[in-house]
Amino acid sequence: MATESSEGEEEGKITGGNQHLIVDDDLREMGKKAAWSVSSCKPGNGVSSLRDDNLDSFWQSDGAQPHLVNIQFQKKVKLQLVVLYVDFKLDESYTPSKISICAGDGFHNLKEIKTVELVKPTGWVYLSLSGTDPRETFVSTFMLQIAVLSNHLNGRDTHIRQIKVYGPRPNPIPHQPFQFTSREFITYSSVR
Repeated sequence: MATESSEGEEEGKITGGNQHLIVDDDLREMGKKAAWSVSSCKPGNGVSSLRDDNLDSFWQSDGAQPHLVNIQFQKKVKLQLVVLYVDFKLDESYTPSKISICAGDGFHNLKEIKTVELVKPTGWVYLSLSGTDPRETFVSTFMLQIAVLSNHLNGRDTHIRQIKVYGPRPNPIPHQPFQFTSREFITYSSVR
């Protein structure tokens, strides 16, 4: 999970945002292992703008809502956190106001796992994928779909500046509950 939550987080509503991306060390960015696609885009503002680590570029949709970002993995992965960078001050009516996140094996069986309302967000917005049960800390899936259902000020197209997807960092030693950091401890951590 993120060490700082977005400002003013209520049940299903998020206001504000963080200016700096802060993520726990036990999470790793999983987006590089995925194939990304979008439902539509303006020329020069495609899916590559979501992943270029540049907050001045953005994906701009071009068409009817909902606007979709599809993230497909070759094998089943565990995902815990989705982080979006949106900026109401710059994008105004292009800023998403309602987002839905679906997960599944592919397009044929996507299931909605979260719906969030954003209230004039500016900065990084953290969306946890964990369920209501405290034991459900992640989602195991082949595909994640982020749908922009509506925009602020009834805008038609949307701008999203960055998307990051995080999953739990795997333990380097199977069946080992501790995370040893030194080579000496790792060497003597198991009994033959």
